[in-house]
Amino acid sequence: MTTTTEKWPGRIALMVAHCAGMVDLVALPVWVGTLISAYGFDPQEAGGMATVFLVGAVASSLFFAPRFNRINPRLAATAGFALSAAAFMAASLQTGFVAMAVCHGLAGIAAGCALSFTHGTIGRSANPHRLFAIVGMALGVFAIVFLGATPNIVAALGGAALFQVFAGVMALAAVVSLFMFPMGARRVSDGGMEVLAKFGKPVWAGVLGVSTMALIQAMVFSFFERIGVDRNFGLQAVTGVLIALGFVNLFPAPLAALLEKRLSAEKVVLAGPLLQAGFALVITLSLTFIPYAAAGAVFVSVMIFTHTFAFGLLSRLDASGRAVAATPAMLMVGSAIGPILGGTLVKFYGYPAIGLAACLFALIAVGLFSQAKGRASPAAAAI
Repeated sequence: MTTTTEKWPGRIALMVAHCAGMVDLVALPVWVGTLISAYGFDPQEAGGMATVFLVGAVASSLFFAPRFNRINPRLAATAGFALSAAAFMAASLQTGFVAMAVCHGLAGIAAGCALSFTHGTIGRSANPHRLFAIVGMALGVFAIVFLGATPNIVAALGGAALFQVFAGVMALAAVVSLFMFPMGARRVSDGGMEVLAKFGKPVWAGVLGVSTMALIQAMVFSFFERIGVDRNFGLQAVTGVLIALGFVNLFPAPLAALLEKRLSAEKVVLAGPLLQAGFALVITLSLTFIPYAAAGAVFVSVMIFTHTFAFGLLSRLDASGRAVAATPAMLMVGSAIGPILGGTLVKFYGYPAIGLAACLFALIAVGLFSQAKGRASPAAAAI
């Protein structure tokens, strides 16, 4: 079946692939919480386990993103998700730290490959900002289902069930990719030859800015569930916040699409990290449920909204598709550091240290994003 990014079968495939590849953005609190409660790992070990998956995804994305224009994207996405499903199923059969970490690493490598081709294909579409907003909305729907069902499934069936759920999500993405994954539009050409200019300073600044926001996201969100439970807010109440978070996450992506022409991407990416840091402080410092719940419910939406504008900005600054094909790397290099850094801070200094670290990284992100502006890459002129 031949599909394109401008037809709904192709868009649906990209939506499913985005949800599967970005499962960490949704699942981190349940993931880390399960590793602590069901497997007995301490916060540093649990954060480190998630980090192993994310490091694998980063390494894979860094390898495949420069080769985005040389490999069949449907084949890469299908194979990547299928192998990730197998690795997660193997992880569900392990209990030891080392064996489980190996499975996590393999799952991350495979998922990172699939997600690179997913995001690269979105970046080569006619309107990357709008299409990324569409797949972002799908991620919001997925978050509702995942966060509403998975904690209860794990409570009823044990920790292994979490990795079986992950395996099922990846397997579904593999099947959908096999039959419906689209061909990306050829946005960059020059007399039939692709123009692949080196990334300039604005592109690198934007890439590193997104990575820094991802670090803040992962560092705080990984321990959101544990913060609530340890402060005696109750598991059911915390789960309720996670479900509410899923509903809230339905709105930032379509809102970003509606505001594409009304808001400056350069200004949105400067405001995003500051909002992130503010909500992180509330989550980590609050000793009462209402402020914790309110900040938690909107925390992820800041990243979704800001990243949609950042994705569109990077697509303009580099039209070859390679920069946005590296989206898994730029997101997950931050996400990879976040859980283990957060776990280390919690282990030695307590939860407030995460909020203070978030403020520091937010200032770094603002400094980076302030450099992510200028004219599009030379390749863009050929569009």
